[in-house]
Order: sequence, then C-alpha cells, then structure tokens
Amino acid sequence: MNEILPVTDAVTDTPVKATPALPDAQTVTEVTHWTDKLFSFRCTRPASLRFRSGEFVMIGLMNDPDPKTGKVKPLLRAYSIASPSWDEEMEFYSIKVENGPLTSRLQHIKVGDEVILRPKPVGTLVHDALIPGKRIWFFATGTGFAPFASLLREPQTYEDYEEVIITHTCRTAGELTYGRELIESLKDDELLNEVIGEGFWKKIKYYPTTTREESPKMGRITDLINSGEAYKDLDVTPLCPDNDRAMICGNMAFNLELKAMLEEAGLEEGANSKPAQYVVEKAFLD
Repeated sequence: MNEILPVTDAVTDTPVKATPALPDAQTVTEVTHWTDKLFSFRCTRPASLRFRSGEFVMIGLMNDPDPKTGKVKPLLRAYSIASPSWDEEMEFYSIKVENGPLTSRLQHIKVGDEVILRPKPVGTLVHDALIPGKRIWFFATGTGFAPFASLLREPQTYEDYEEVIITHTCRTAGELTYGRELIESLKDDELLNEVIGEGFWKKIKYYPTTTREESPKMGRITDLINSGEAYKDLDVTPLCPDNDRAMICGNMAFNLELKAMLEEAGLEEGANSKPAQYVVEKAFLD
C-alpha cells in the first residue's frame, strides 16, 4: 500500500524563486553625517581589490524595476576612494542630493546594509602620473577632498615631497569639517607616525576657505592665489614648474580655472601614460 503524503509535504518539490543577490556586494560598517548635505561611510573591502591611493571606483545600489521589462539594474556612480591603499576597509565621502537618482537613497544607508562596489579602480590623481618634485598641492572643492583624504594617509606622499599643501574651498564652514578632522587626526595616528616617521604631518599646510559663510579665511582659492594672498598666508613661494606638482579635484569651473592658472605658471598636465607636473580628476564633478 502506497503511503499518502500530507499536502504540506507534497508541495516541497515546487521550485522557489531565489531573491537575486546584490552583485559585488560589500557591507556598510560605519556611517557619519557631517551636515544635512554631506556624509561619509565605510564598508568592507573585497579581498582581491588592489588600488592606488587617489583612484576611484563605481559604487551604488540596485535601481527600481524597469516599468516595461521589470528588469532590475545597478545604479552606479564614480566615487573617489577616501581611504588609503593600505586600509582594510573602504571609505567614501558623498554629497546628498534630494532628487539625485543614487544619493537620495544612498544617504539613508545604515551599518549592516549592503552597497555595490565594482572592484575596478581607475583615475588620474595618483603619484604615478606626476614626475618628481619638491612640493605638492592638493586643490579641492566640496567632496573633491575625498581622493586627498586617501593621499594624505599614503606614505608615498611624504616620501616623494618635502611639503604638502592642501587647499579646500567650500560654501560653508560646516562643509570643511570632514577634511579638518581628518587632518587633525593625523597627529595622533600611531600607525602612520610609525610607518611614515614621527611628525610626518608637520609637512602639511592646510588652507581651508569658504565662499558664502563667514570663516577665518574667505574667498575662492583661485582668487586668493592670483592676488598673492594665499602665498603670503602659507608663507610659500609662488607656483613654479621646477618645484611644484599639483592635483585638482572639484567642480568643472574650478577645474578649468585652475588648469589655466597652473599652465600659465608653466606646469604641464600629466597622465598615467605620460607623467608631468599636474593632474586633474575628470571623472569627478562636485
């Protein structure tokens, strides 16, 4: 006599549709909201990922289903890696755009959530794209500080240069907080002081400015350089091709204006394939 299976057991062979796994998923480990428009987060790092400090990767979330096909595709944007190449985790610094396709959602991530991280780093803001010099300038606006957050914690920066100048121009004082706190933390970073050398941070000259809100130093960095005020404040000689190297990361108008200024000073633009005296990140727009 054949055994009659209970109804509940009879349906166990029915295929169950598996929930699609997030491609290239990494887990969020930390989120910090700096202002109502800026936040940073850290996530796990793919075991096989190797990158040079200053490069960027594509990160994002899954988009909503296509209304016609129902297919779901990743929504990705280029993000500079804010953590140095030796860090066990990945760090990113982002704006919040209320109606932005990605950042309107990304700004709500929490510890334990997953994000997409495509492990194919690229970019021009790397030491390999510059020829040797004595002094390096990092020029940033807004979240364009991110690649320099990586490079300021990269030992090679201090091996290659006698002086490191980081300028950061934002609209309000609050938008400078991420960069200021990171630079201040370098003094007490036992690992970096041990690896790079005690007091390495003394090579850094930090020059934050605001354009809309009152602060100790107001004005666009390009205006402050053209007037000579920035050189006076920093107690440095003007830009020259013999000693200076530069990296630029900011909004398009800022990038173009600084490119013109550097070239007028005699510096030539470099690339990974042809190193020279300055580089600009074309993939990033603040």
